[in-house]
Amino acid sequence: MTDSELAAWLATGGRRLALVEIDTDTPRYLSNVAYTTLPTDTPANRVYQPVVVSGFAFSESLSLSGAASVSVGTIDLHNEDGVLDAWLDEVWTNRAVRVYIGDATWPRTDFRLVFSGLIARLDSRSPQRLSIVLRDKLERINTPVTDATLGGATDNKDRLQPITLGECHNVTPLLSDPTQHEYQWHQGSAERLIEVRDNGVPVSTTSVLSTGKFKLLATPAGQVTTSVQGRTPYSNTVSGIVQALAASYGTPTERLMAADLDSAQLAEFAAACPQPVGYYLGDRANALQVCQELAESVGAQVVMSREGKLRIVRLALPGTGSAVIIGPQDYEARSLQVKERTTVLAGVKLGYCKNWTVQTSLDTGIPPEHKDLYAQEWLTVTAKDAAVASTYKLYAEPEQVDTLLLREADAQAEADRRLSLWKVQRTVYQIKGFAHCLLLELGQAVTLQGDRFGLQAGKTGAVIGLQLDWMAGRATVEVLV
Repeated sequence: MTDSELAAWLATGGRRLALVEIDTDTPRYLSNVAYTTLPTDTPANRVYQPVVVSGFAFSESLSLSGAASVSVGTIDLHNEDGVLDAWLDEVWTNRAVRVYIGDATWPRTDFRLVFSGLIARLDSRSPQRLSIVLRDKLERINTPVTDATLGGATDNKDRLQPITLGECHNVTPLLSDPTQHEYQWHQGSAERLIEVRDNGVPVSTTSVLSTGKFKLLATPAGQVTTSVQGRTPYSNTVSGIVQALAASYGTPTERLMAADLDSAQLAEFAAACPQPVGYYLGDRANALQVCQELAESVGAQVVMSREGKLRIVRLALPGTGSAVIIGPQDYEARSLQVKERTTVLAGVKLGYCKNWTVQTSLDTGIPPEHKDLYAQEWLTVTAKDAAVASTYKLYAEPEQVDTLLLREADAQAEADRRLSLWKVQRTVYQIKGFAHCLLLELGQAVTLQGDRFGLQAGKTGAVIGLQLDWMAGRATVEVLV
């Protein structure tokens, strides 16, 4: 079924049916009205238990601050007679759940998947109801990146093996064999050992890229650091590293599969944001947090589509794709309102090219300018607009925001882009859209029209918030313009 066909059905009504499929130890198949698949369906003759309370919504959003946002929702179940009480004794947390919408007269294959995620918990907020609390699949990568320790008998035996993603400068590798002066900078095959320094002075080594290790040819005089390129297959872009983290690291049973990645959208993002980045994990770190830090470096966020596929969406104006016109005919009367007014910025300062080991007491004979570089954690760029500062009386130096970008040109371009985005007063408008607005997506370009707030001729922006009620056929939409 195409989007236009689905929108037409949503607009005309029909007997709306929600099918909820849950991968508990005993799989549950639930619905809001009785439904059994046809003998010709796959699977055939499946019975859905009619215990879902009609009316539920899923919410998803892009944060204006850049913080990760997780789609949430709740499905209430009828339990007036207490028949479902025993379900509270079962394990529901982190079990996969899928919600499909369709017409009670349709075969199962025509139903549309509108949510694919995980269960946070099963609650009972009243004696008459059980509540399935939902969250999206980002929770699957909300785990430590690795728990692999060095092992052996050295003092570092309980230290985590480091992981290098992309290119990183001046990291502190893990001493893996003191007797051999052997160090490890990556857990597994690595791309390149750029250089090794002992107390700031370049030294000779022998390296084994297949194990991410090197050996010094002499006893070190001071702190050993190295600049490296990490994991192979090698990638130094936000899209490539995020996909590697989601699919190859974290809890093995929770890693995302190829089917969990929106490959087309991720490829589009990679083409739009090819800037090189790098991340060194020398200690415990959370995979979701690392993914989000990488995405934030180019003003983007890691999100899950409603079909449960990983995406990276950049907050930008206008949004992606050809703008969809949303006018008064598309939303409830008097539902248009101002939801938020953003803070105007007159300057943006970004940190880039992180020095992963700050060294302030180098006593070697290296040039003074090199010592200065190793003594600071970040290089910085700044973008300012004096006219905006004067108009809004903003005279403070901008607060530094750190990124994982490597090149000055990329950092300056991103600072300029952010300044252009936020140096004017932005507004978030909210409407309660009719059924066809259920098909909007985060980051999508829309032209919002209305009879208030100067929207008579329309203003083009991006969708940053959605609350989708498929049973009621309504979508609360937030648009940044």
